[in-house]
Amino acid sequence: MTVISWPTSFVRTIRSRLHLHLDDSVIEPVFVGLTLIGIITGLLLERFEASATLVLITHTATYFFGGFYAVRAIISALREWSIEVDLLMVLAALGAAYINAWNEGAILLFLFSLSNVLQNYAMGRTQRAISSLLELRPDRINMRRDGVLASIPLDEVAIGDVVVLRPGDRVALDGCILQGSASFDESSITGESMPVYKTTGDTVLAGTLNQNGALDVQVTKPAAESTLARVIDMVSDAQAHKARTQSFLDRFEQFYALSVIGAVALFIALMPTLFNVDFGDNFYRAMTLLTVASPCALVISVPAALLSAIANAARRGVLFKGGAHLEAMSQVRVVAFDKTGTLTFGKPEVADILPQPGVLPDELLHTVVCAEQPSEHPIARAIIDYAYRHSIAISAPEQFEAITGMGVRAYWDGEETLVGSPRLMAEYGYHVPSDLQFSIEHLAQSGRGTALLVNRGGCWLGIVTVMDQERPEAVGKIASLRRAGITRTVMLTGDNRQVAEAVAHRTGIDEVHAELMPGDKLRIVQQLQQRYGAVAMVGDGINDAPALAAAHTGIAMGAAGTDVALETADVVLMSDDLGAIEYAVRLSKRARRIVWQNIVFALAVVVVLVIATLSVGIPLPLGVVVHEGSTILVVLNGLRLLVHRG
Repeated sequence: MTVISWPTSFVRTIRSRLHLHLDDSVIEPVFVGLTLIGIITGLLLERFEASATLVLITHTATYFFGGFYAVRAIISALREWSIEVDLLMVLAALGAAYINAWNEGAILLFLFSLSNVLQNYAMGRTQRAISSLLELRPDRINMRRDGVLASIPLDEVAIGDVVVLRPGDRVALDGCILQGSASFDESSITGESMPVYKTTGDTVLAGTLNQNGALDVQVTKPAAESTLARVIDMVSDAQAHKARTQSFLDRFEQFYALSVIGAVALFIALMPTLFNVDFGDNFYRAMTLLTVASPCALVISVPAALLSAIANAARRGVLFKGGAHLEAMSQVRVVAFDKTGTLTFGKPEVADILPQPGVLPDELLHTVVCAEQPSEHPIARAIIDYAYRHSIAISAPEQFEAITGMGVRAYWDGEETLVGSPRLMAEYGYHVPSDLQFSIEHLAQSGRGTALLVNRGGCWLGIVTVMDQERPEAVGKIASLRRAGITRTVMLTGDNRQVAEAVAHRTGIDEVHAELMPGDKLRIVQQLQQRYGAVAMVGDGINDAPALAAAHTGIAMGAAGTDVALETADVVLMSDDLGAIEYAVRLSKRARRIVWQNIVFALAVVVVLVIATLSVGIPLPLGVVVHEGSTILVVLNGLRLLVHRG
């Protein structure tokens, strides 16, 4: 312990003496440079036959700088009863020193530490891509105090406070617009490049950019619970959750490292006895074997690819909750969609106004709006919004009753008004005329949504339909999923079968399951997985929670600002863009290909170097160059995923 504590205090002393706030990303490259200087100095001292003591001091200093970080990693690992590949390299360097091959050992440590610096820099690009999210949150926020606009530290702002957003301001906290309107750049959170217009009553998200308006915003969440903070936490957690392949390689590393040490020990002990070879030559070859057999490239092959993919996805508004889920996504062959809010906008709108002969459209709509005015049902809200947009007068009914699953009954100007399904009309003794019955059936077959019959005072006024419009991009995106390797698409919905089948026909969905309860969706997802294998379920993360949990990969779509959706599923899409699903599928498949490229390449290099060392023998520095070069190539191959475009 004493031997190790001195270098640590030495580094701390350097920091304090220089009055610099240095970290390992600065010090480690300096140590690599000092190692190279030590190697050159040692060679020159030997060349000019300097004193043995001076040469030994130079070599010792070179070993210290070259092996400092490796020894520190070894000690940290041993405290947790595990073995780092650094141990093999340090043992090889010490072995080289033992047979007086100081320069070869120093070159080994130099190249190994240089490789680590390059790896850390390369992997740091992944970290920087993720940590750049932190820069999206300002440290201060503008608030009015005593009529004066003041800049306030973020930690002094409480829920309910009203903050001021000016054009060009970055939103620091989630909130609700009280006054004003503006376009917001939400690309940092959702990945969507198009600005989003927001006005009074709309929600703004931390990390987004106010482009052109002045607004008063009421804070709805503390900084630690904002959407941006949750995204940062989720991506950080994702780095810690290892993929199954990586977990296997980590376990394999422990067994493999011990096996290599044991094999090299036997090689040193038995070869001189059994084959009468020179001990020095045999020991040198053993140290080369210890070096080239080290699984450095193999160990870094998986995280280099998966962490790069996770960082790339986060920038596009796609959050994988760990490498395991990224890996699982690559196996998906079937995608099941909840209809509402995924294939459709999730916002019902008036589609058709079909008055009876002699009835004006405005009269029909006015009657429906007045009857539905007290209702909070989404269909009622859609009708009322339509009336507001078209300047239709709205009056409150004298009496109102909502009949669950059928419609509403209201009294207006002393007359009974019924708005709803044929079942509602039958319930109150009205027989639907054949022409209206035909229209209802035709609308249902055409997938025109929910048809509402309107009867006032015993007179039939007509039909109003309300439907949830499917997303215009749905057709193209479903087709692109097939090109990405998805073999079957399925719709799971609680809506009626005729509407569901019409939407499926227009969007190109292969299979429809309609009129489902949440438990039914769970059962069908399980059946699909038994039939087809890995299934991804796409939903809103709330009503579809059981099915999302049961699926091989659960995908919560349109989750920006939705707490439950951020906690649900394995993959979170922050925007409503169906194209993000195809992007996630393609990214996961490419990540899997690169992982296996890395694994095969790393194993091949080790096998070739081991065979070459045992058969013809190779110089230790050459073995180190090839070995560490393969490690750097593996990292660079993984980093290609940082620029994946989908």
